[in-house]
Amino acid sequence: MNVLIVDDEPYAVDELKYLTEKSRYVDTIMEADNIKDAFGLIIQYSIDLVFLDIHLANEDGLELADKIQMLASPPFIVFATAYDEYAIMAFEKNAKDYILKPFELERVQSAINRVQSDITNKKMISTTDGTFNNEKIPIHLSDRIIMIPVKDIFAVEVAQGKTTIHTEYKKYTTFESLISWEHKLKNTSIMKVHRSYLIHLDAIEEIQPWFNHTVQLTLVNGLKIPVSRSYLREFKLKVGL
Repeated sequence: MNVLIVDDEPYAVDELKYLTEKSRYVDTIMEADNIKDAFGLIIQYSIDLVFLDIHLANEDGLELADKIQMLASPPFIVFATAYDEYAIMAFEKNAKDYILKPFELERVQSAINRVQSDITNKKMISTTDGTFNNEKIPIHLSDRIIMIPVKDIFAVEVAQGKTTIHTEYKKYTTFESLISWEHKLKNTSIMKVHRSYLIHLDAIEEIQPWFNHTVQLTLVNGLKIPVSRSYLREFKLKVGL
């Protein structure tokens, strides 16, 4: 991953660079202290992630964010600033994250991990051209990436901001969103049956009538999952009910 730090405070740049270098995903770190130089580096080099301060010397980092979003393939933006009052505005600029000074290693690493997850997903989607040909799929854990066969995934569940991958004997917690997993598992036997669940059709052991004319699924590992009314019609078509 190629990273660009845009900040006019040398101490903040040094601190953020030091913390960023600790990530195994980061290959190159560049620096700029103004919008013109920063945008030039983004155009010239293949920048994946921009750490962007909002208050630059006589300039507004939000203006650079607007210019970045006009690019055909814009890098991800993580705002890195001392001011928390701009958070809502920053996310309106499609920011991936928003971290505050003084920087903490855990927050910096979390932001980088989220960006790396999206980079991996984009590459996977583009290389498969709408079809899923890989036998294994990566799961980004907090300290490593593991590869598991798609056939071993029984369900994907999101609860309280965490995503859990259920297999027959193990559960894995990841920071990747459910939407991200929907894209990853497109054109497999895994489908969405609830706003909080994806399930593998081959892992269903039992289908029971449930509330409001819906059904509840029991998977072969004992996990029980509801099928919401929004997805019931598609589910029935998939399983031949």
